Amino acid sequence: MTASTNLAWAYQPQSAVVQCENQPLPTPGTGQLLVANRGIGINPVDWKFIHANPLNWPQGHIPGVDGAGEVVAVGDGVDSRWLGQRVAYHAALKQAGSFARFSVLNAERVMALPEGIDFALAAALPCPLLTAWQAFEKIPVRPGNAVLVAGLGAVNRWLVQMLVQHGFQVDVLSRSTSAETANAMGIRQVFRQLGDIGQRYFAAFDAIGGDHAATLVPLLKANGHIICIQDRVPAPIDPPFSRTISYHEIALGALHDFGDSEQWQALMQAGETLMAQLVSGSLSVEAPTTFPFERMPEALAHSETSKQKTVVLA
Repeated sequence: MTASTNLAWAYQPQSAVVQCENQPLPTPGTGQLLVANRGIGINPVDWKFIHANPLNWPQGHIPGVDGAGEVVAVGDGVDSRWLGQRVAYHAALKQAGSFARFSVLNAERVMALPEGIDFALAAALPCPLLTAWQAFEKIPVRPGNAVLVAGLGAVNRWLVQMLVQHGFQVDVLSRSTSAETANAMGIRQVFRQLGDIGQRYFAAFDAIGGDHAATLVPLLKANGHIICIQDRVPAPIDPPFSRTISYHEIALGALHDFGDSEQWQALMQAGETLMAQLVSGSLSVEAPTTFPFERMPEALAHSETSKQKTVVLA
């Protein structure tokens, strides 16, 4: 590695934009590794936080939660076999992220890439793939049971495939999903509006918002599950000790603050398994739209306006 500085898209609080600048090359500490980014995934959380700065990022903070690249240095306590390994990762919002040529990561929070996945695709995977897995993991696997999925964005496209793969009957609430897409994904039926639904479900997964998720609770059977991928239901809908609905919330980023090593190891292993299924063809995903590194602001705008998965090639 010959680089002496780290070219990064750094946050500017006064104008709520990112600006390209040279920063010092980071050094991995104990338990950490340094990744030379080759692909930088853009997620809605990235441009939302750039607009609003809810964490009070300082001048020069490097955003970006998703990335993929090669390990070029390791810190104390990290096996040297990581050197040269192709990896993908999900970074913490509170720490320097992926919008740079180089990023420092906790070694236990990266996934080794299988052959057959290039850096552009790999960078598009961590946030939606791992979030979908967390949502799927919230309920017991009961093949043959009917579940409802509200919204069919990047996370729920992964989630639907996992549910179908494990034998659930999957219905989707979506205004835009075509019959062709539904058939290809194994979706049983698509509802355009809530009032069209005339049955009850074992579980409902909502990626729209807490208030919308609350409207799905009456559609659940006794002992059913509501899983909130976006926001949360603020208070139980039913009286206590009635239908005993279970309420679940999903927040992949919160694992950086509250997760332990065992949980991270399990999550990274799950991610690696899912990526292997992507290579084998048992799971599928659309290729992302790509932009060169110098067009990061354009890539952010494209992600926000198109709602399509976007990757910057570093």
